[in-house]
Amino acid sequence: MAAAIRVPKTQRARREVLKHAPKLVETGKKTLILHGTKTSAVLNSVLSDIYHLKRDNAVKYTKKNDNIRPFESGGESSLEFFSLKTDCSLIVYGSHSKKRPNNLILGRTYDHHIYDLVEVGVENYKSIESYAYDKKLAPKLGSKPFFAFIGEHFESAGELKHLKEVLLDLFRGEVVENLNLAGVDRIYVCTAISPTTVYMMHCALRLKRSGTSIPRMELVEVGPSMDLIVRRHRLPVESLKKEAMKTAEHAKKMKNVTKDPVQGKLGKVYMPDQQVGKLTLSNDIKGLKRERREAKNKDHLKKQKVNPE
Repeated sequence: MAAAIRVPKTQRARREVLKHAPKLVETGKKTLILHGTKTSAVLNSVLSDIYHLKRDNAVKYTKKNDNIRPFESGGESSLEFFSLKTDCSLIVYGSHSKKRPNNLILGRTYDHHIYDLVEVGVENYKSIESYAYDKKLAPKLGSKPFFAFIGEHFESAGELKHLKEVLLDLFRGEVVENLNLAGVDRIYVCTAISPTTVYMMHCALRLKRSGTSIPRMELVEVGPSMDLIVRRHRLPVESLKKEAMKTAEHAKKMKNVTKDPVQGKLGKVYMPDQQVGKLTLSNDIKGLKRERREAKNKDHLKKQKVNPE
């Protein structure tokens, strides 16, 4: 027997359900950070630094999780469960083994189902704490980053093309239309060393006077930095990709309708010339009856003046 669908009964519960409902313009994506059955000290530091960079929009579980094998059939069910539970559409999963040391899996979900995956190995890692710099330059929470992808392999190698898309989704934050230059205080620099290796570093931006309206920018490395070696990747299924890429149809522009910030929605109505002078009027019009009645009364008054009794 199928379980009955639970309908929210209180106003608060309805508001929570609406928060998780699909939106025409989606808000920033949340990131779920998980530990595997076994992790190394390097990998623990990597996951902590990623959480530090995204702590305003991330959920981190520190307990070890068994039976999570995203690239195997049925092994992604736990990830999908956690994605649904935390309402996260980005996943960072760390594990360590002899076959795949310091293994990091970056994934995206659609409708809380695995959309695509990229597995990378972490090498030459330097944490945030290992960098010494003026703390006033530290990027602020919620600020927008620049991205610099250097190297032709990002355009020619399929693995790095895929990794580039996932990294952009992971670190760019909420999509905005307008941006203040003062709110951009960091940059992620990714350099393609080979068709499978990317050197990634995180830098703070220092704005200096340049004698023009556009300031001069200097980069100060604040960490983390690491080499990401692509081991495996899984592209989305074509049917799922087509479903995820659907966009809302734009409403057709209505003619003669404008919007005013004060008066709201305004419209213009065009009417043809009525040519009232050529209209034929019947004798049953109330206005004409009134005129005839007034004329009759005037004639009656005139007769009374001419023939007084």
